[in-house]
Amino acid sequence: MPENAPIKSPCKLICTLDLSSGMCLGCGRSRDEIASWVNYSDTERDDIMSALPARLKQLPKIAH
Repeated sequence: MPENAPIKSPCKLICTLDLSSGMCLGCGRSRDEIASWVNYSDTERDDIMSALPARLKQLPKIAH
């Protein structure tokens, strides 16, 4: 990936953490994953992103 290329991200700009699980209700990532996102390899980000749909199903729904 070119040095200044955008990093793929699941962020939906709904940054609200579920206090019981520590997961973001918008994207499903943990606080640590969000903080470390730019340091992960493309493969690590892809692996996390593939797990997010299942995580989101287990989290409370956000009222929009």
